[in-house]
Amino acid sequence: MYHKMTQTRPKSSWLGSLLLIAALHTPVSAPAAELLMFERAGCVWCQRWDHDVGPIYGKTDEAKLLPLRRINVDTQASQNVELTAPVRYTPTFVVSDEGREIGRITGYVSDDAFWGLLGTLLTKIQPPRPSDRS
Repeated sequence: MYHKMTQTRPKSSWLGSLLLIAALHTPVSAPAAELLMFERAGCVWCQRWDHDVGPIYGKTDEAKLLPLRRINVDTQASQNVELTAPVRYTPTFVVSDEGREIGRITGYVSDDAFWGLLGTLLTKIQPPRPSDRS
């Protein structure tokens, strides 16, 4: 009536188990700070941001402090980031520092509004820690 499933392990499985344990205990480091852009295909306001800000963002001082990482809300998860609330609208821009949300900009109206709001969020980021190097 019931079939007992027995599992035989090859002799080399201890190595695989050891590698798995090592991988699970290896810390995954989040970038110090980044700007996450949550977007989706067909989002008109995402396209407008791409047109207005996208071509120059990577060349700005803000991009040096907050590299841009795009996340498609329909196909990707927000890995290594603790969000304070779910993303409901696109575009949503989340400033994260060491994997934690510092603040967000929901929506896009204009480049002036975006830069102003981003500047406000930049003031909330912890200053870089001094290096142990002498």
